[in-house]
Amino acid sequence: MLSGKRVLDVAGATLALALCAPVLVLAALMVRLCDGAPVLFRQPRLGRHRRPFSILKLRTMASGRVTPLGALLRELGLDELPQLVNVLRGEMSLVGPRPLTAEDVRRLGWEGPAFDLRWAVRPGLTGAAQVAPYRRCHPRTTWRLDRAYVRGAGLGADLRILAASILVPALGKARARGAARVLGGGRR
Repeated sequence: MLSGKRVLDVAGATLALALCAPVLVLAALMVRLCDGAPVLFRQPRLGRHRRPFSILKLRTMASGRVTPLGALLRELGLDELPQLVNVLRGEMSLVGPRPLTAEDVRRLGWEGPAFDLRWAVRPGLTGAAQVAPYRRCHPRTTWRLDRAYVRGAGLGADLRILAASILVPALGKARARGAARVLGGGRR
């Protein structure tokens, strides 16, 4: 039997893919025409219980640099739309901690048992740290937000984070964070 969170993930990812299909196809075509093949970027990430999986994104870089089209796709958050497939596969959730590479985990020092809580849930397409009203979250802040999310995870928290995340493609990341800061009363 599927949990409420998994039902939300499958229903939400299916609906989002259906609604975003024209935008995703157009963005993929633009990547192909402007930057060549491949259109998708795959990278190993760590999922629930630190199990590796291959994350999908629209390719935004060429020759080690972000392309002009890639910068626009990143600003609008469209480069991450293929991760909806990762959600449908059960490798990710719509909401959860950011999926990290093994290198990120080593660099941040998040390898020991003290960090097991973070890996108890599937990583998310979006999460508390991604919608936090800060330009960049310090790793300690990210860890605090991830830990609070996992401890208090529920459909209500997921729905609030998803609602805030919808602002990103509509307004762009910088403006969405500004709106979140105004709605949330600034830093806490």
